[in-house]
Amino acid sequence: MDPIPSLLAFLDRSPCPAFAADSLEHDLRAAGFTALEPTAPRWGLAPGKYLVRSGAAVVAFILRSATVRRYALVGAHMDSPHLRLKPNAAHACEGCLQLGVEVYGGALTNSWLDRDLGLAGTVFTMEGGQHRVRISRPLARVAQLAIHLDRKINDEGLKLNPQLHLAPLWGLDQGTEAGDEFLALLARTAGVAAETITGHDLSLVDLTPASLGGVRDEFIFAGRLDNLASCHAGLLALLAATEGPADTVPVLACFDHEEVGSQSRDGAEGGLLATTLERVALDLGQDRGAHLAALAGILMISAAMAHAAHPNYADRHEPRHKPRLGAGPVLKANHNQRYATSGATAAHLRGLARRHGIPLQDFVTRSDLGCGSTIGPACAARLGVAVADVGAPMLSMHSARECAVAEDHQAYVRLLTAHLAG
Repeated sequence: MDPIPSLLAFLDRSPCPAFAADSLEHDLRAAGFTALEPTAPRWGLAPGKYLVRSGAAVVAFILRSATVRRYALVGAHMDSPHLRLKPNAAHACEGCLQLGVEVYGGALTNSWLDRDLGLAGTVFTMEGGQHRVRISRPLARVAQLAIHLDRKINDEGLKLNPQLHLAPLWGLDQGTEAGDEFLALLARTAGVAAETITGHDLSLVDLTPASLGGVRDEFIFAGRLDNLASCHAGLLALLAATEGPADTVPVLACFDHEEVGSQSRDGAEGGLLATTLERVALDLGQDRGAHLAALAGILMISAAMAHAAHPNYADRHEPRHKPRLGAGPVLKANHNQRYATSGATAAHLRGLARRHGIPLQDFVTRSDLGCGSTIGPACAARLGVAVADVGAPMLSMHSARECAVAEDHQAYVRLLTAHLAG
């Protein structure tokens, strides 16, 4: 199967973390995975395919037999930097209806200007209901100030105050209460009565579909490539992992909240992955010693997109560690533990890539620049497992619209598939 059309569809179905988790769960269920209830005291596991979900986090695994001696693990995250609505978002200003937003994660805020924006997320009602809502028409716009009113912008650069300058327009003030009008909009979209709505978790969404571009359609232009492309690559790898050593369990863990530090119930520092693996051991009758021995044998790939060398800013890259677009997945290293790759895990990944004919590049941040991070260090510390940080190269990371290469995604899927095969 060509993974690229599947990736484009996955990106378009996943405008925010909740929808991304829905998409992942849907594809897993369609492939025969059974959803396990986290509150059930026993799962009654037998050889088969299973998933566990908590919020916008999903852990899926395949039991090839009733004996577990090791796990092969891929971890990724569902969330991307964007603009999220505040609880009391709707207000009026200068004759316009606006929405108060909070910048989620390290977004390139300028990339959200003058775009057709929709809305996606969850509406909560007083009886405990959760209702997905998605407005896929141009509802809102963060309008940029005209150059006539900011003559120095091209010389001094754009400076955006997130409180003052990022509130989008979503209508004209007709004299009605802005909050009531917004609540009515949500009620119509969710199919509920406005008076039953007690809260929401909503994101602004760039409405431009994911697409191929370039003279040979070699590029992928889309929002949320960081890091839904890794979730998608991990999904395809897991679906292909039915064959392999009977005592090895392939696992895909996709978390929320990486872009804001992973410190949440559904983030990589939460308990979902650790408790899921422990419950597998308990269900299969393992004692604690056997379970800890299985954990000690884990090699985890922390799958998150990587920085390709930018042709317009080549000096922003470490001279001997410049990953190129179209040259394959990237192994990321940082001795200050912003990435969790070690000499030993790097050697293992290089050997794996060589055996399967997959190109593998290296990335190290310039010594005079700060380094980003991933779920890798959090999982290494939380579980006590060996980790290698790997990703596909891309440009425009954390923009509303990002850029990667189709050939790199295909190689990324092959690398994760080889790892999960055990």
